[in-house]
Amino acid sequence: MVAALVVALGAAALVGSLSLGAGSAGNPGSGTWPLILSVLLVVLGVALAATARTTTDAERFSRGSWLVLAGLATMVAFVAVIEGIGFEIPAALLAFVWLRFLGGEGWRSSVITSVGVVAAFYLIFVAALSVPIPHLF
Repeated sequence: MVAALVVALGAAALVGSLSLGAGSAGNPGSGTWPLILSVLLVVLGVALAATARTTTDAERFSRGSWLVLAGLATMVAFVAVIEGIGFEIPAALLAFVWLRFLGGEGWRSSVITSVGVVAAFYLIFVAALSVPIPHLF
């Protein structure tokens, strides 16, 4: 089941990367790197399917498994709102939730670190590099 999901994800990424234009070895396009990664994902998914029945060291689903899904859900929410309100508030909230609730850090260190991370990203990407990302200031 998981192997099929990995192969399907790789195949979807493969189609998406081809739509970006893979280019050639001498003149790579914007889809070259996603194409390489998606092919690798498909190959690893097929290898996982081939070895799934004989694997004995697989990890069982537990509370920690749900934390991964929570992390994914918060990232999806981040992506959904960043265009409308900029990256500062969603990034600070994402970092805080990951640190405090998923990572178990203390309240003070979670707040200070999340604000510091957003400030550093702002200074590097917006102020210094002029990367065109949605931002408030």
